[in-house]
Amino acid sequence: MTEIPVPGTAAPIDEATGVFVDHRELLFGVVYNMLGSVADTEDVLQDTWLSWTARGKGSPLAGVDNPRAYLVRVAVNHALRRRAVISRRQETYVGSWLPEPLVADEGADTADGPALRSESVSLAMLVVLESLTPLERAVFVLGEVFGYPHAEIAGIIDRSPAAVRQLAHRAREHVNARRPRYEAHPRVRREATERFVRAALGGDIAELMEVLAPDVTAWTDAGGKRKPASLRPVHGRDKVARLLTSGRGGPSNPVFRYRRVNGDDAAVLFDGDAPFAVLVLDLTPEGDRVRGIYVVANPDKLAHLPREAA
Repeated sequence: MTEIPVPGTAAPIDEATGVFVDHRELLFGVVYNMLGSVADTEDVLQDTWLSWTARGKGSPLAGVDNPRAYLVRVAVNHALRRRAVISRRQETYVGSWLPEPLVADEGADTADGPALRSESVSLAMLVVLESLTPLERAVFVLGEVFGYPHAEIAGIIDRSPAAVRQLAHRAREHVNARRPRYEAHPRVRREATERFVRAALGGDIAELMEVLAPDVTAWTDAGGKRKPASLRPVHGRDKVARLLTSGRGGPSNPVFRYRRVNGDDAAVLFDGDAPFAVLVLDLTPEGDRVRGIYVVANPDKLAHLPREAA
């Protein structure tokens, strides 16, 4: 079997391993958008790798004309099975459940690092995708995010093209009813995030009232691991403003840093040098008001984040 070097090293790996490595970021992007969990995505990729290396009596490439299509099919089907496990876990979850955020390294641009990992949809969109059935979500991710045609998706999930078209139609209708067609410009999003953090950190209720939309909703996901500000979503500008300025359950040494989270400008709250929470805002299409606030504070969901440099 042909040997190729591991990227960035002189160590050789076999051709089948090299094929998997070449497609790993694509597989990560597809599976993460289906599951909304970094930890579960890594487990699914491990299962995909084991399935890949176990086929063909140790010769994974034997009889595979299109390794990319084969690996995506295996990963998607493993992800569909994992989706059932996650759904059962959510039934007993303490408080609001939010997706596990993907946080870019400090100073990283969207073009830096693995390109396909930036194909992850926004945190707000991942929340909407939670309301789809597993098959609808798989079809939406493959078609709308990664551009797979219906005929190819049919082969991946073992359904007819007509069934895939129906799934895609239902998924698009559901998503479009809950998400605007136009999103705020990145510069506007960054400015709104900075203004929001200044008002919240300074306890300026008057400025917060100007930033928040009348129908704003705030979600806090601490998973019962930290004292959350609220176990349920908080609706309405007055209640959200009071919640944000109450100071309950916050870190003893708060430090905010601005990062890109799931491709959008957001903020990460540190307690000293330890990640404490990820704050993502969902803006109105014009970008002048905050209509959704997502706070991920469950330490299990932040375990993959690096500590803040001194």
